[in-house]
Amino acid sequence: MFGVIVALVVVVVCGYLIINRYKPQAVLLAGGFFMMAVAIIGDYGPLVPMKQSTGFIWFDMLKYLDELISSRTAGLGMMIMVCAGFARYMDNINASKAMVKVAVKPLRKLRSPYLVLCGGYLMGQILHPFIPSASGFGLLLMVTVYPIFISLGISKNSAVAVIATNGCLDLGPTSGNSILAAKYAGITPIEYFINYQLPQAIVISIVVVTAHYFVQRWFEKKYDGGLAKGISRYEESTVKTSDEDGGKTPLFYAILPAVPLILILLFGYFKVGGIKMDINVALFLGMIVALFAEFIRTRNLKVVMDTVQTIFDGMGKQFATVITLIVAGETLAKGLTSLGVINTVINAAQGAGFGKEPMILLMSSIIFIASIVMGSGNAPFFAFSSFAPDVAKQVGSSAVNFLLPMQLSASVARSMSPITAVVVAISGVAGVSPFEVVRRTVIPLVLGMITVQIMTYLMF
Repeated sequence: MFGVIVALVVVVVCGYLIINRYKPQAVLLAGGFFMMAVAIIGDYGPLVPMKQSTGFIWFDMLKYLDELISSRTAGLGMMIMVCAGFARYMDNINASKAMVKVAVKPLRKLRSPYLVLCGGYLMGQILHPFIPSASGFGLLLMVTVYPIFISLGISKNSAVAVIATNGCLDLGPTSGNSILAAKYAGITPIEYFINYQLPQAIVISIVVVTAHYFVQRWFEKKYDGGLAKGISRYEESTVKTSDEDGGKTPLFYAILPAVPLILILLFGYFKVGGIKMDINVALFLGMIVALFAEFIRTRNLKVVMDTVQTIFDGMGKQFATVITLIVAGETLAKGLTSLGVINTVINAAQGAGFGKEPMILLMSSIIFIASIVMGSGNAPFFAFSSFAPDVAKQVGSSAVNFLLPMQLSASVARSMSPITAVVVAISGVAGVSPFEVVRRTVIPLVLGMITVQIMTYLMF
């Protein structure tokens, strides 16, 4: 019980520090090392297997970190970094923006404000797997969809609330959380996406968009004086649509962000022609196609070669943020296991008669609350996802049964936090309060969280 108390105090302190904008990596590493130190003093057992030990248990903490960084960078880390490099390049050549602009065109033909609002949300769900950065995607929508919302009389708060929830489902084989979940589940990211994420995402999106229709209409009527159909409000959009490159980006660039996913589906999932393809190969091919497209457009080999650095910059930035966050989260998790916390919680839950479904709900709830408090879907998922295989095994279930609701709960909860990056960024652009925006996202996303649990129960 002493170990549980220490762990609870450490987790609360870590949460407090992260809320107050301390670097999550440093906080999670410190928390993990502190708990390992307590485990050493309390003689809870070895930190690493005997064959990996340095011979001095205090140095084994650093040995564990060394092994963790080596393993994560080589496989999982490289995959995430290549995904980031590709996404950064798509943004650099305005291909992401071209994709969003093409997708937005049908919305302009709808004159009903609420239909446009709902259409904008559904469009976002379709596009988000191709543009995995929640903040980047949100800002793209602010210069494309947001002015359309405002021109139809929708208030800033409701417009921003819908845009903030466009990234509430962390989907696709190029998402860091998805790649990590697939690894622990023992399947490929594309299998995880097609067989598990997609069926849930379709139903969750329908529930959330239906809730948005009624919730935003109620807020508009109660607090914003109702919609003035087809007439711009006095609070005109402060965000203007513009072409940063002067409209020089060709229309066909809209397909470039989708090239890797198309290749993965054709050859990695359906295995057309007997060809096998993993995510990295598909992304490299996507980059080559984009580089050729840039050469055709610019006719300048030096400029094209110079832009390759953007890919490496994106990879390096992802290592500095996501990969280090994964390592830090797993270090915290190691501290928790060193103190026997997870076994204690599992044994207590099983002693209380908890089966598979209650345990899934418990793990998802922990992730859900942590994501709101931390303002991040990555940090809590990286910290707790490593427990899923062991917990699943002890209750006679498969790891993916736990990982899928945990991952979706983390991403749904992130959009309910007023301190999460995407909410803060797009609220700042529109000049509205993040807390007011979150008020309008709570009901749709809570219903989304409930749907996650129901769909998990029905699917598994």
